[in-house]
Amino acid sequence: MKTQDSFHRFGRGRLARGAAFACLVVLGGLALAGPSGVLAWGENLSMLDKRHSQIARLEAERDELRNRVALLDPRHADPDLVGELLRKNLNVAHPDEVVITLD
Repeated sequence: MKTQDSFHRFGRGRLARGAAFACLVVLGGLALAGPSGVLAWGENLSMLDKRHSQIARLEAERDELRNRVALLDPRHADPDLVGELLRKNLNVAHPDEVVITLD
């Protein structure tokens, strides 16, 4: 009985160490090749650079649109911009004007 009891104890300990080692191997593999691991770090940095350039482009576009909105304020609209938008969107022109479109 003693030998069988010590065998079960030895088997359980070995099984526990094996399971712990397997968990460590899986966690190590995820740390290297997982979605946020060491190997994905370079890809994340390049995506971050792309996003920064995209943000800069969108901020410039937003500032341009903010400027146009300010120029079209009903209380003091810019006459040149109003005339440009009328000609462009409503096809309004004076009889003596010639419109040349550039595409």
